[in-house]
Amino acid sequence: MTKSEQKLATSTPLSPKKRAILVGASSGIGAALAHRLVDEGYQIALLARREEMLSTLTDEINAKHGETRAIYYVHDVTDYETVPELLSKIITDLGGLDSFIFNAGVSHMVGLKKYDFEKDRQTIETNLIGALAWLNPVAEKFQELKSGQIVGISSVAGERGRVGNPAYNTSKAALTTHLEALRNRLDKLGVNLLTVKPGFVQTDMIKDAKKLFWVIPPERAAKDIYKAMQKRKQEIYTPARWRWVMLVVRNIPSFIFRKLTF
Repeated sequence: MTKSEQKLATSTPLSPKKRAILVGASSGIGAALAHRLVDEGYQIALLARREEMLSTLTDEINAKHGETRAIYYVHDVTDYETVPELLSKIITDLGGLDSFIFNAGVSHMVGLKKYDFEKDRQTIETNLIGALAWLNPVAEKFQELKSGQIVGISSVAGERGRVGNPAYNTSKAALTTHLEALRNRLDKLGVNLLTVKPGFVQTDMIKDAKKLFWVIPPERAAKDIYKAMQKRKQEIYTPARWRWVMLVVRNIPSFIFRKLTF
């Protein structure tokens, strides 16, 4: 069995609607956004590693709407070489592509005085290289079409190099920069590129974390993301108050920031 595998919940053919690919769909923001997009009229292809959760999500969506509105593909984003062929297959299965969302990500906690290359490598390979493996061919496709929308889920963690979880911070900072570069390439061609910077969202990624604040449910993040997609915004924070917090954080002098322990 390959890492990438397609499953249709029923034999009902997909009907022509807005079409989206969502990578990193099995839980959290991805699952909530999948429900939101289909509720708003999308046909959607869902990708993730965890087949049981992905299958359940797909069945829930299709049962709710009484037809095949979602199809799924088991896929590991570090399986880079399969992406071009898989992307082409999904576009054929959907009958086209209007929006692409990259939400896949991992976070491996490492102690403040610890250095773990293997965990750091896994973080970079998933959050950054996995993103580029998808974003680049999708950008090329939309460049040819002179239309489309790309949504990248980054994080407020990419705003500064904090002492906690350096590799995760690095992966999100680099992803934000890459998304900006793609935006500058594609904007004049009619392709919208949205960078999403969530704060703390109630997902498995933060289940063991302590002293968190402004934690929002995935459904709130999904609502904000969909609203931004509709308005074809270029960047949002969710919740929005993080924009002002990060404005302050980015301007804290380095000699002070180095003394902070978060």
